[in-house]
Amino acid sequence: MKVDESKLSIANLRDMLARGDLVANHGYQRSPGLWPNASRSYFIDTILEGYPFPKVYFHEYLDRKSKRVKTEIVDGQQRITTIQDFLNDKFALGKNSTNYSGAKYSDLDEDTQDKFLFYTVSTDVIRDAGYPEILQMFRRMNAYTLPLNAAEKRHSEFFGEFKDLITRTLDRTNILFEWGIFTTRQIVRMNDAAFIADLVLAMEDGIVSTSDAKLHAIYKKYDQVFPLSEQVEEDISRIFEVIAQDLSGIRESYFIKPHAIHALFCAIYHNMFGLPGFEQATGIPTIGRAITCPPDRATGNLLELAAAHESKDMSRFPAYVEAMSSGTNRERQRMERTAYICRALRDQL
Repeated sequence: MKVDESKLSIANLRDMLARGDLVANHGYQRSPGLWPNASRSYFIDTILEGYPFPKVYFHEYLDRKSKRVKTEIVDGQQRITTIQDFLNDKFALGKNSTNYSGAKYSDLDEDTQDKFLFYTVSTDVIRDAGYPEILQMFRRMNAYTLPLNAAEKRHSEFFGEFKDLITRTLDRTNILFEWGIFTTRQIVRMNDAAFIADLVLAMEDGIVSTSDAKLHAIYKKYDQVFPLSEQVEEDISRIFEVIAQDLSGIRESYFIKPHAIHALFCAIYHNMFGLPGFEQATGIPTIGRAITCPPDRATGNLLELAAAHESKDMSRFPAYVEAMSSGTNRERQRMERTAYICRALRDQL
C-alpha cells in the first residue's frame, strides 16, 4: 500500500466528476443525500470563509476495461456531493451563513465564485491497495483515536435544526472560551455544545436534572423542525451579552465554573422571561429585567457568593455553598443556586 498526500482544487474535483474519473464506491460510503440543508449550508460556508475541513480519502486504480486511471471516494462522499450540488445551484445557503445567507452559487459575485473554485481540498490518495487493505488502514487509524463521548456522538448522529442552532450559537458566543469556562480540550471534545444544549433544555423544561438521555432526546425532538430556533438563539445571545458587559467583574472568580455559569444564565433568563415552574417552586416572580440594581452592585453580590463558594464558608450562605459544592447537574442543587443568584441580581441577598 502507498498513500500520497495531495491538494486538489474544487475546480479539479468538479472536472474529475464531470469526466467520470472520480466516482463513489458505496461499499465504503453511505448513500448521498443524508445531510439536511442546514448541514450542507454550514459546510459550504466553511469553504467560503476559508476554514479547513478534514481531508478526504481516494483510492486510485487502473480500470482494466477502459485502461484509464479511476479514482474512488473512500471517505468524503457527503462533502464532495454537497460541493457538487452547490455548484449546480441545487440549494441555497441558510441562516448559519452570516455573509451569504440565501445565496446559491450563481448568486455569488465572480470573485467569490473564483475563490470557491480555487479552494484547495486536502486529500490522501491510496494506491497499490485492495479493498481489504483499505479497510485495515481505517481500522488501524481508528485504533488510535479517542472513543466518542456523548456530545460527540450526538453531533455525529444528528444533522438537523437543533444541531444547527447549537453550532450557530457556539460560533457567535466567545465567552465560554475567552473567560476560561471551558478549556481548549473540553471545547474540542464538545463539552461546550453539551452546555448550550443543557441551557436550551432549561429554557424549555425549567430547572431539571440533566443527563445524556435528556440531551439526546431534545436533539431528536428538534432534528427536523425547531420552530423557536431563532428566538432561542436571540435569547441566549442577549443573556451572554448581559453577563459579558454588565457582570464582567465576576470573570476572575469562582463564577466561571460551568455549573455556576449555568445557574447565572438560568437566573437571568428567569428574571427576564420566566423559567417554566420556577416561580411556583421558589416564590420568585419574573420581573422582565435581568438586573434590578446597578450592575456594580449586582456584581458585588455575585462576588460574595463566589467567595463563599471558593472558601466553603458556611456562615452566611450555607445552602448556596452546599448546592455549589455537590450535585452539579442535579435538580435540587440547581434550583437552590439559581434562586440565590436571582436574589443577588435583585439586591435581595
